[in-house]
Amino acid sequence: MSQSAYLYFVEGSAVPSLTLEELEAQLHRYREQVAKTGEQLDWDYADAAFPYTIEKKPDGEGVWFYLKGKTDQYKYIVFGVGTKGEGEEAKPYVQVVLPEGSTHGDKAKGNELCKYLARHLKCELHLFNGRVMYYNPRK
Repeated sequence: MSQSAYLYFVEGSAVPSLTLEELEAQLHRYREQVAKTGEQLDWDYADAAFPYTIEKKPDGEGVWFYLKGKTDQYKYIVFGVGTKGEGEEAKPYVQVVLPEGSTHGDKAKGNELCKYLARHLKCELHLFNGRVMYYNPRK
């Protein structure tokens, strides 16, 4: 059975919503950051920290894309964007899905990427296990 995590853009978030292209740019930014960390450590950390390639399919154009693992330890993680609710109550979100056949490595990397994105974008994060983490400033 597949599992999903959600990043909700709420009041206080860094941006009101995110497009698929902007989400992909955030993942590229993450990869660049871990590559710079690897340079400082004189180690190819980028491949260990982000062992995926970003793949797109024609039927998911503009709605979702997926990360395909480079090793047997990692298989797939799917990223999509959408809006929950209507009108004034609409909450834009990013959905991260671990499809059937995903490994424990995918779940760990999915949690890591979700926390990175939520911290950077100041979102409300609903993890795969149902727990909620608030990175947005609240009063």
